Formats: sequence, C-alpha cells, structure tokens
Amino acid sequence: MSKVDLNCDLGESFGLYKIGRDEEILDFVTSANIACGFHAGDPSTIQQTVSLALRKNVAIGAHPGLPDRVGFGRRNMDITAREAFDMVVYQIGAVQAFAHAEGGRLQHVKPHGALYNMAAGNKELAEAIAEAIYKVNPELILLGLSGSELVLAGNKLGLRTANEVFADRTYQLDGSLTPRRQEHALIKDEAQAINQVVKMVKEGKVDSVQGQPISIQADSICIHGDSEHALVFAEKIRNALTQEMISVTPLANL
Repeated sequence: MSKVDLNCDLGESFGLYKIGRDEEILDFVTSANIACGFHAGDPSTIQQTVSLALRKNVAIGAHPGLPDRVGFGRRNMDITAREAFDMVVYQIGAVQAFAHAEGGRLQHVKPHGALYNMAAGNKELAEAIAEAIYKVNPELILLGLSGSELVLAGNKLGLRTANEVFADRTYQLDGSLTPRRQEHALIKDEAQAINQVVKMVKEGKVDSVQGQPISIQADSICIHGDSEHALVFAEKIRNALTQEMISVTPLANL
C-alpha cells in the first residue's frame, strides 16, 4: 500500500486576528506546520496550536518564515545565508520549546512562503537552512519542495528529508510552483485538486501549466491553512486517498 503524509500550515493567527480553521482541519491532516512568530503567529497562538495538535495526535512541525507580517512572509527579502541560518534556528526553538512544555516533540521543519521558494532554487540558502535544522536536532525531518535544492541540501548533510507536493498549487515545467501573482497559480476546484493529488501519489506525475507532465516525488501533500477552501480540501483529499487505498500517515512513519 502506498503511504503519504497530509500536512497543513497552521497557527497563522495573530492576537485577535484569526486566520484559518485550525481545530477542524486537524481532524484530517497528519502533520501540522506551525508558524513561529515571524510571518505569522504569536506565543499564545503557538501554544494553542501545539496543544490542539497533540490532542488530535497530529505530528508537530516548525514553519519558519521571513520577518514580514504585512506580506505574510510571501515577499522575497535580500537576506544572507547567515541570516537565514539564524532566523531558522530562532524559530525552530520557539515551537520546539512549546512542544516540550506541552509534553510533545517536534517531528519536522518546513520553511514558509518566500523563504521556502527562495531556498528551493538557491543552493547557499538551502544549505544554511539545512545546517540550522541539523544543528538544532539532526533527527528532525526537513520538508521541502519535491526535487528542490532544499531537499538536496538536507540529503547531503545527512538529514532525513521529505519531498512535498501541493494540492492547491499549479506547477511549472521545471518543477517549481507557479508564482502566486500569476494567473492560474492557485487551484480552487475541488475535483482538480483531488485528481492532481492522486496522480502525484500513485503515478509520480503532475501536469505543468505548459501542458506537459513532469515527474515528481510525493512524500507529503500540503494544504494551505489560510485558503478559503482549506477545510473542504483537507476532508475531501483525505477521503479520496483512503478510497484509493493510500495510507495517510505522519512523516515519521513513511
């Protein structure tokens, strides 16, 4: 039986500002990427999300991003590799501490937004992020874009890595995600998202926006928690995977 992880970016509220339906989505995913306070989140939100994830037996991951609340961490910043290293160490520490305080542990690290996309194609940034994870805890799993520099950097360092694919995003011919500012970057149709997921997991293929299929490795499927369709996607994708006889399990069990 094929196995895959289903993850979601969560804990992205801030104070009185609420984003996403975290508690409900946690009923369907197996891994939670929890915002660390830079692009979104705050100490109380981290604690609450960690506690919810533990209560629902969902594995916990740190979701470090760029310090850009206004842009939700989705705008590129001109940072050095050393700055990337320090940002990631700092943010992993925040979520790891709350996980420990709540009686749990950290399973993985997945960079967020622009930091994730920058590291996907930038070897120097990718190696700095991988090193940061390794030095905090070499047993953590690095979750990165399938086939990216980030995954390669983790493998080179000896980290356990997982290749991530997206249910609600389209792909370019080179395997990169279509930039959000471009037309057709986001998939809003449930059937299209489900079909894409099943094809990636069972066939190792995804159709690019150029119309040609590309090879892809799907260890974990991402659903964006801030998407208006997130809860519906999470439930329907989980059900579709079960119907296709695909086991949905946390990254640590793959």
